[in-house]
Amino acid sequence: MQLTGSEIVVECLKEQGVDTVFGYPGGTILNVYDALYKHSDEIKHVLTSHEQGAAHAADGYARATGKVGVCMATSGPGATNLVTGIATAYMDSVPMVAITANVTLPMLGKDSFQEVDIAGVTMPITKHGFIVKNVEILADTIRKAFHIARSGRPGPVLVDITKDVTAAVCEYTPEKPEVEEPAVKYTEADLEQAITFISQAKKPFIYLGGGAVASGASEEVAELAELIDAPVCDTLMAKGAFDGKSPRYTGMIGMHGTKASNLGVSQCDLLIALGARFSDRVIGNPKKFAENAKVIQIDIDAAEINKNIRVDAALVGDLKTVLTTLNGKLSKQEHSEWMQTVWDLKTRFPLKYDDGQLSCPYVIEEIDRITNGEAIITTDVGQHQMWAAQYYQYTKPRTFLSSGGLGTMGYGLGACIGAQLGQPDKICINIAGDGCFRMNMNELATASRYNIPIIQVVINNHVLGMVRQWQTLFYGKRYSQTVLNDKVDFCKVAEGLGCAAIRVTKKEEVAPAIKKAISLKAPVLIECIIPEDDKVFPMVPAGAPLTDVFDGEDLREKQQA
Repeated sequence: MQLTGSEIVVECLKEQGVDTVFGYPGGTILNVYDALYKHSDEIKHVLTSHEQGAAHAADGYARATGKVGVCMATSGPGATNLVTGIATAYMDSVPMVAITANVTLPMLGKDSFQEVDIAGVTMPITKHGFIVKNVEILADTIRKAFHIARSGRPGPVLVDITKDVTAAVCEYTPEKPEVEEPAVKYTEADLEQAITFISQAKKPFIYLGGGAVASGASEEVAELAELIDAPVCDTLMAKGAFDGKSPRYTGMIGMHGTKASNLGVSQCDLLIALGARFSDRVIGNPKKFAENAKVIQIDIDAAEINKNIRVDAALVGDLKTVLTTLNGKLSKQEHSEWMQTVWDLKTRFPLKYDDGQLSCPYVIEEIDRITNGEAIITTDVGQHQMWAAQYYQYTKPRTFLSSGGLGTMGYGLGACIGAQLGQPDKICINIAGDGCFRMNMNELATASRYNIPIIQVVINNHVLGMVRQWQTLFYGKRYSQTVLNDKVDFCKVAEGLGCAAIRVTKKEEVAPAIKKAISLKAPVLIECIIPEDDKVFPMVPAGAPLTDVFDGEDLREKQQA
């Protein structure tokens, strides 16, 4: 059939099973938006308040559903406003297709109005980028984009289309999406080496990364932990890939990881890294990381092997597929003495906070209790992010969505909108600090426009909390540009953008506020006022070994000494 380029875009989206698109129109992409208008009963378009919000919403949709998220923007500033969201998805391996339109082909390269080389701009932060200058290749290009985004290690792909291509006509033939078998690139010798190390280990420890979520390997991870009788820690990106209520679970590892995880990994004789990339925020001093252990790394991306930490054995492939094979070849083991050692660490060093006043950990625990751990939690970046990772017990994958690699302030609200539209039966709650919330709080208008029942919790300490914490500990309490004690009233802002708002100043007000927000089934902001100097503990100083982990009690003892 003969279709215009813009109609081909829509048909290809339908081919790929896309039901929701996030974006903002403009001159060069008007033809595509006109085609979307005609198919609004098949593809829901969500008009965000800013293009960055569209990218974050597509990201949150993808993380919550496992499907490819889609965002759209016009040329020039519209396209460049997507960049932070694309980079966020790239760092955290999130499948996304960003579709932009550019000036017409004769106008390219002439500094035309709203012209920018967005494919060039995003080259370092995408798996691949296309610029389509011929309508004949448009359909195949979009299909390739989706295939690249979801295959292997997932990630964002950009498709930039010149405006004349969106108007041109050519023959279109529907196709079914390409299905790729999970990648497996290891040898039998690699597998046997890993099995040998596991069978010889006396103190194994499993370290989970985001790949455990991306591959859908939760059941296989749990089976491995039982087979080899090992404790399990996770990174920020792996939350929910292993049951946070399991006795085997020791909590997060790294800069704000638990003492049990940091000290346990430092004592183990075998570390099994599953879908993890040994981020600097996890390993601290690489020369001191798990220095008593042999290391096995299983990852879909061969480029991650030996990148940050030298490993003793590696299996390259889809984690779920690799673990299915590996588990089938392992015999049941028993490490009761080691498990008791780890349990003692958990008992000696539990997470704790001052429960005498309203605090973010208390708010998180109340959210966990009231939602029975069944909510999808999104966060921005900072202290609240770490507290959300520490104090909410995640038992299922794709229920904690946060910017891990890039650390994007302003990520959470858009992501929460995307998550709720992808999982409409879930309670979706974004937890943000007051500094982060300022970045993209205009997306509350998006939530109110479509009556998307998200709950926006603002942890307001009137400072940039995490930066202030560093200034307190390492910069002699010189609070340069981190105090936000101004006249902004977040409740009035929320109400002005069409949302309900509740301010909480006491512990006893937290539970009623959460219950009311859930009952309203509409967008609600809950502002929680907490002290400015609450700190996230435990903590490992940047670049220090994990054994240097300290908490507030350690800090007080050191100061007294």
